Amino acid sequence: MASLITAKAIMMSHHHVLSSTRITTLCSDKANDNQQRKTKLRISHRFFSRRTISAAVINSASPVPKKETVEDERRCHVAWTSVQQEKWEGELTVQGKIPTWLNGTYLRNGPGLWNIGDHDFRHLFDGYSTLVKLEFDDGRIFSGHRLLESEAYKAAKKHKKLCYREFSETPKPLRNNFKNPFSGVREIVKLFSGESLTDNANTGVICLGDGRVMCLTETQKGSILVDHDTLETIGKFKYDDGLCDHMIHSAHPIVTETEMWTLIPDLVKPGYRVVRMEAGSNKREVVGRVKCRSGSWGPGWVHSFAVTENYVLIPEMPLRYSVRNLLRAEPTPLYKFEWCPNDGAFVHVMSKHTGEIVASVEVPAYVTFHFINAYEEDETGDGKATVIIADCCEHNADTRILDMLRLHTLRSSHGDDVLPDARIGRFRIPLDGSKYGKLETAVEAEKHGRAMDMCSINPLYLGLKYRYVYACGAKRPCNFPNALTKVDIVEKKVKIWHEHGIIPSEPFFVPRPGATHEDDGVVISIVSEENGGSYAILLDGSSFEEIARAKFPYGLPYGLHGCWIPKH
Repeated sequence: MASLITAKAIMMSHHHVLSSTRITTLCSDKANDNQQRKTKLRISHRFFSRRTISAAVINSASPVPKKETVEDERRCHVAWTSVQQEKWEGELTVQGKIPTWLNGTYLRNGPGLWNIGDHDFRHLFDGYSTLVKLEFDDGRIFSGHRLLESEAYKAAKKHKKLCYREFSETPKPLRNNFKNPFSGVREIVKLFSGESLTDNANTGVICLGDGRVMCLTETQKGSILVDHDTLETIGKFKYDDGLCDHMIHSAHPIVTETEMWTLIPDLVKPGYRVVRMEAGSNKREVVGRVKCRSGSWGPGWVHSFAVTENYVLIPEMPLRYSVRNLLRAEPTPLYKFEWCPNDGAFVHVMSKHTGEIVASVEVPAYVTFHFINAYEEDETGDGKATVIIADCCEHNADTRILDMLRLHTLRSSHGDDVLPDARIGRFRIPLDGSKYGKLETAVEAEKHGRAMDMCSINPLYLGLKYRYVYACGAKRPCNFPNALTKVDIVEKKVKIWHEHGIIPSEPFFVPRPGATHEDDGVVISIVSEENGGSYAILLDGSSFEEIARAKFPYGLPYGLHGCWIPKH
C-alpha cells in the first residue's frame, strides 16, 4: 500500500524548514564551526523535553540528505547507502491507529555509515553503528537517529581513515612499516591483545534488567552504554571480572529482568566459557566451560545461542575462527573464519545450575547466525526433560551467505534471484547420553520464500515451548530478504507481509500487557524503500495485517537488531 504520510520534520521548500526538526550534517569540525557562525537556531521539541537542546546546525540549502550514488551513476537501494547526517530527531505523522497500550521506546542498531574519507567499506557488517529510535507516546511517534560515538568511529572521523579492524577491513599500514622487519610482529601483538580490534558496536542493542541500555558487537570492548532518550553515547561498559582478555563474545546475549547469559569463545584453548551476570552488576561469573570436540585449532563461530529453563545450548559450528584469516590484510570469502565440515558439527548442553555438561551430540553440518528459541520436552511423562528442541535460522550449511553480504553485491544485484536458501532448522537433542542429535526442517521453506533470518518471538516464551516466529522472509526473485513473515511452527502455516521494492529490518514483537495469547501484540519494523524513502511499520501480531505506519523525511539504511524499553 502506497504511503500517504508526510512527517512534520520534512522540508517544505528549499528555504523553509519546519521547526519540529533538528538536523546535524556530517561534516568536518572546521565546517561545523563555519556553519554555526552562519546559523544559530535554538529549537524546543517534545522529543527531548527532558533535556535542554543546544543550538542546532541546519544546512538550509538541503536539510534532507541526498541519496548516494554508485558506480556508473546508477542509484542503488537506499538500504545500502550511508546516512547523510550524524543525527536527526523529529515527530513522525502516523497513518492508521497505534494501540493505546503501546507506550515505550523501540531502539534499532545497525551499520549506517559505510565510508570514511575516500575509503569505501566492502561488507555490510563493516559500517559504523547507527541507532534509530521510535518513541511511542499515546498514539504519537517521536523518532530520531544518531551515530554511536565509538572509539573506532571517532578515530576514523578525526583521521579520515580506517583506524581499527572491522569485520572485513584492516587499516592500511604506515608507509614506513614496510621497511620495518618487526612491523608484522607488532600487528600480531596488537591483534591478540585486542588493541587493534574495533569497538564499533553495530550489531545489537539490549536493555539490561537494571535499565541500562547497551550496544554490542562481537568484540568485548564493543560494549557501549547509551542514553535511550537522547541516543547519546555514555561510554564503555566496564566489565569487572578479568574475562576481557578473551577479547570476543557472542553478539547476542540472553537478557531477562534478573540476569544476562553469554558465551565467551576461547581462541587459545578451543572452547567456550558460559557466563552469567546479575542485573545491576558489571561482574560476569563463569558457570562452566565447554571444550571443543573437533580437531580444528579454532572454536566454532557463536554469533548467538539459546537457553531453556534449565540449560544453556552451546553451538559448535564447522564455521570456525581462523587465526590465519584474521592475520590476512585482505579478506577471503569467509573473512575471519574457515569451513571445516570434516571436523564435525556439534551442540553441547550445560546445566544453568551446576555448569555440568549433560549432553554433547554430533549433528549434521549447519550454518546459522541466529537461534530463535529452545525448550525442554518430557516424552515419557515422568516430569523430567528427555529431549531439547532448539530452532534456528539455518542456511543449509551454505557459507556463501557471508560473501553475499558484500556491499557491491547488495548494490549491484537488486532484483536478481541470488539469495541463498535458508530455513527454520530444528535441532532435536536427546538427554539420554546419545552420541547423535537430529537437524530437520521445521516448516517447508517454500512457504516463506526460502529465506529466514532476523527473527523474534514473544519474549515471555523465552526458553519455553512456543508456537510463533516473526522473521524476514522473501518474495522471490531477490538478493536479500524482502518480506516480513509470521511462522506458525505448530500448524506449519506462514503469513507474509510484502510491498514491492522494500527491504525491511528485523520484525520485533512487543506483547500486549495482560495478553493471554502468544501472538497478541504488535510487530515493529523499519522499512527501506526502493524509491529512496523509509517508514516504520506496525503489524498486528495475530492477523499480521498493517495497523499503522509513519514515514521518515529521508531514507534510512538497513539495520540489524532492536530492543523494546517499556515506559514506566
